[in-house]
Formats: sequence, C-alpha cells, structure tokens
Amino acid sequence: MQLSLLAQTSEQTVNALSLDRAVKLALDSNLNLKKSEIDLAASGYSEKNIWSEIFPTISASASIGYSNPLFGPASNNPGLNYSVGFGISLGLNAGIPYTIKNIKLAHEGNILRYEDACNQLSIQVTKRFYSLVAEKNNLLLLEEILNLAQRQYERNEISFKNGIVGELALTQSKLAVENARYNLNTAVISNANSMGEFLAMLGMPSNANVALSGEINIIKIEANADMLINQHLPGRPDIERGRQEIERLVNAERQIVMQSRAPSLNLSVDWSSRNFNPYTDTFSASARLSIPIDPWIPGTSRSQSVSRANDSIKKAKLDLSIAEDSAKTQIRSLTALLGNSWNSIEIAILSHESAERSYQLTELGFRNGTVEYLTLENARNNMASAKQRLLQSELSYFNMILDLSAALNADWKYLIQTFGVSGEKK
Repeated sequence: MQLSLLAQTSEQTVNALSLDRAVKLALDSNLNLKKSEIDLAASGYSEKNIWSEIFPTISASASIGYSNPLFGPASNNPGLNYSVGFGISLGLNAGIPYTIKNIKLAHEGNILRYEDACNQLSIQVTKRFYSLVAEKNNLLLLEEILNLAQRQYERNEISFKNGIVGELALTQSKLAVENARYNLNTAVISNANSMGEFLAMLGMPSNANVALSGEINIIKIEANADMLINQHLPGRPDIERGRQEIERLVNAERQIVMQSRAPSLNLSVDWSSRNFNPYTDTFSASARLSIPIDPWIPGTSRSQSVSRANDSIKKAKLDLSIAEDSAKTQIRSLTALLGNSWNSIEIAILSHESAERSYQLTELGFRNGTVEYLTLENARNNMASAKQRLLQSELSYFNMILDLSAALNADWKYLIQTFGVSGEKK
C-alpha cells in the first residue's frame, strides 16, 4: 500500500495557523513597521510637547580669569576674577500658530502612514495565506490523480496477466503513474518553498511545521462602483494624505507670510555678577519690535519665497485631483472585473463537471474494452486540468476582492457581508 506524501507531511504537523494569527505575527515582526513606529513615536512626542515652540531660550554662563597688571598704581592688585550670568530670551512672531498646526499634521500623517502600512501588510499576508490554501487543495488533487493512476496500473497488471490487455497498455499505465508522481513531488517542493517564504514573513522559522486552518469560501459580490466611490474614496490613505499635504502647504505659506512680512517681537532679560559682589551686579531687560520691509518689495528673495509657496499649493491640489481620478478608475475597473470573474468561475464549474463525467464514462468504456488506454489517460488529465482551472479561478476572484478592499481602504470581510449575494456561494 503506497503511503501518501501529504499524509507523511500531516503526521509531522504540530501547529495550526489561522489567518488572524498569521496577520498578527506579521504585524508584530515586520521590520518596516517597527521603523514606522519609531517615526510615529517621535512625531507623537513633538505633538505632545508642542508648547516647546513658544518656550523661551534660557542660558547661563560662568567664567574665571587671572589678571596681573604690569604697570599701573598699586590699587590694581593682581588676582582671580569671577563672573556669572543668566539670561532669558523670547522671540514671538505671527507664524508660530501655523508651525504648531503643521507639527500636529505631521503626527496625523505618520498615524495615517502607519495604519496604511498595517492594512497593506494584512492584505499581503491574506493573499499569501489563501494562495497556500489553494496550493494545498491542488496537492490533494494531484494526489488523487496519482491514486487513480496507481489503481489503474494495478488493474492493468492483473488484466495483462490474464491476457485481457496488451503490453503497451500496461507500459502506458506505468508511465502515467510515474508522471503523476513526478507532478505531485514537484508541487510538494514548490509548496514547501512557498510555505517557507510565508513563515519568514511572519517571523517564524522557515522549517516550522504548521498547518493552515482555513479554506477559500467565496461569494458573489455585486456592488455599485459609484456608490463605493462616494462612500469610501474620501477615506483612502492617498486621498487623505493629499488633503493633508494641501493643508500643510497652506499653513507653510501662511507661516512664511507671517514670519517674513508681519512684525516680530523679541523680549530678553539678562543678569550678571562679577566676583560675587552684589554691588557689581548688573540687570538689563529689553523689548525689540522688528518690522520687515524687503518682503513687501516685489522680486526680493523673501517675496519670491511667498510666491513659490503659493505655487506648491496649486501643484498639490492638482496632484490630489489626479489621485482621485486614478482611484475612481481603479475602483470601477475592479468592480467590473468581479462580475466578469464570477462568470469565469461558473464556466470553470461546468467544465470540471463535464470533464469529471467524461472521465467516468471513459473509464467504464476502457473496462469494457471499447476505449483505448491513451483516451482514458487524456480524460483523466482533462479532469485534473479542469479542477485546477476551477481552483485558480476561485483564488483569482478572492484576490480581486482583496484588491478592491485595498482600493477602498475597507475590510474584505465587510465587502462580503455587505455586498455578497445570498445563495451565490462557491
């Protein structure tokens, strides 16, 4: 009795791995996400301590020196001289509020990028997970083909001994067994490599023995593209980033205008003491108001910086319009492809049923001696190919659902629950 290759593999399996667990492991171990977390923490610290933008500059100084006059009256005694000082300076300008707004925007942008990266990684893991599930189903199919070929060879061997079939049929059936075994071994190796890459993505040893606990159960999706666009387009990460970029540039322009054209105020207080003698202490305070003139003159460098900032805003608005048009096209295309792909699944189902029935009838004809073995082998191969096309069609349809969920920045389970057609499951 031949021992199945898949049975040997399953005996070594020690852990079951669900999709939710796989996604969590990938999110916890991804190095790029860890870098994003560092950026997020840094911008969060700046946003939390935003008061530092108006915190005054505080300085302290101390010095020690030695003097020994070579000439002069005796009153100029040599010795050590000490001095200490303390100062506070505060600069205020009308652009500070816009600087504060951009600091908050920078943190919000990092949050958005981090969430988008997590979502994209989750979708990538989901695709790889169900791709491996489809590969496992294909392995089961190839194993069944091998078993069919093996059983046929055993029957032909008995029939050959009894003089019912010729040597050519026996040789052909033996060749069919070896071809089926080779195809299965090749698929097993390919699946092992794919599983190793997948486990490495999760931060697990590539040789870990795991079994994926999941199966592809797809459902027909019927959704209106325009409705999806209206509901989900504003929430796409690239669209939100575009709006944030426009807001940041508007704040930057106002900051430049206020810093270069509005008056600025500087307040300072200084205290110093020499030789720790209170009678030598000095204290000073000043307030200085600066009114810039050159930014109001057309053509000056600071006047040009204001014009360049305004041009950047116009370009950002155009970039946002381009991104919105591209997103709408993508959503409409994926929605249309889902409908057409479902038709391909229905065709693949009919093709598989037809190929399966054809094999059954051909096998019956071969047993009755009315069909040659080569015809039987072709019928078996056609049945296997039809099943593989069905598996691939189902996987492609599911991947399109994932692509649409990514284009909408929505959970793929939400799409199935909201737009799935009842009774249209495969």
